[in-house]
Amino acid sequence: MKRSLVLWQFGGLTFTAVLGTILHFLYDWTGLIIFAPISAINESTWEHMKLFFFPSFIYAIISSLFLIKEYPEFWCVKLIGILVGLISIPVLFYTYNGAIGQSPDWLNILIFFISAFIAYFVEWLIFRNNNFTCRLQILSIIILIVITGLFIVFTFIQPSLPIFIPPKTA
Repeated sequence: MKRSLVLWQFGGLTFTAVLGTILHFLYDWTGLIIFAPISAINESTWEHMKLFFFPSFIYAIISSLFLIKEYPEFWCVKLIGILVGLISIPVLFYTYNGAIGQSPDWLNILIFFISAFIAYFVEWLIFRNNNFTCRLQILSIIILIVITGLFIVFTFIQPSLPIFIPPKTA
């Protein structure tokens, strides 16, 4: 199952990268408000976090059907991985933006891919070690559902915080 796990994680990284890239443009391409909650409506850091979250969560749902018996802590590990990916995006963005003072598009794209890689790699490490214990699988699922709700609500009602403001591009 170890080889299969690597394939599942690589599949998740690929799925997240491809779908996240499509979602980056979906709202602009269609102009349909129905796509706004899951796709980027602007270039803010929050919207890039959304582009990582939805493909990762969708892939987690799909892969859970095949992996949860082998990995009973599946949802706790997925929650950790998704949180790591979500945190990586603003940490990397604000670190480099603070250092160079601008936000070139190619670097924003790279941050998305690096964050996705970090998330799936962290999950793989936890799954591979197989010594992680979690008794609150349902709580992990509830937290992921709450995060889903926050992304949807904050798409339409954005707090006045820098993470919701599109950066200046170079």
